[in-house]
Amino acid sequence: MTGRGDVTTKRTTAPIDSLVATGRGDDGTTGLLYGGPRIEKDDLRTEAYGTIDEAVAALGIARAELGLKAQYGILGPALGTLAEVILRLQRELFVVGAELATTPEAWDRLVDGKTRVSSAMVDELTRMVVELEPRIEMPREFVVPGETRTSAALELARTIIRRAERRAVGLRRVGLLPGEHLLPYLNRLADLVWVLARAAEQAEARSSTPARPGGAGTRRAQPPRNSTASAPAAGETTTNQPARPSTRSDRR
Repeated sequence: MTGRGDVTTKRTTAPIDSLVATGRGDDGTTGLLYGGPRIEKDDLRTEAYGTIDEAVAALGIARAELGLKAQYGILGPALGTLAEVILRLQRELFVVGAELATTPEAWDRLVDGKTRVSSAMVDELTRMVVELEPRIEMPREFVVPGETRTSAALELARTIIRRAERRAVGLRRVGLLPGEHLLPYLNRLADLVWVLARAAEQAEARSSTPARPGGAGTRRAQPPRNSTASAPAAGETTTNQPARPSTRSDRR
């Protein structure tokens, strides 16, 4: 029996014929990667990597919506590579989750790009943000999510990523954040997902809804003066350096 306050819980002792349910967590504890002592399920670490799990699922809603469009033959060319970008981000978040879920005694076993966020991962997100910005109409003020199902799912994922970022800040404060690149990665990822949401709206010929009734519309971030090529699809590389927009609703 284990107790928390006036409430007691009992761990299942009978064997469970299941590959998923083990019963080991019936007492409200869970294990970390590479062993070590079990921790409470409301520990700062489980809160952090659990929030990452939520973000992966929310991104999955956006990707599933794009899959339905492709299945019914209504996926426009402007949305063509977005599902691939989202899947890539989902997989990278498993790296984030692994770093957060590793017991401190095994931090030296983490591998950049596989179980620990690397500087290259942050740089790649930065590149994607910079290259996507000139292809979209930039809102002039805060926007209300919901113009399309895909963009709304992306906005949901963005807010969850921001919550994961806040949880990671708390871990850093108590010395439980393994690497130096995880926080910048989450910050940049939230920026990128915001941009992807705007791109998803505009790919279906929809404009962002301003937060204020009768508020300002959107404007296109200007491409460089020496650029004559059309903007590539999401996730594609380009050598042009876009001009920076002067406003953003979620810049952090």
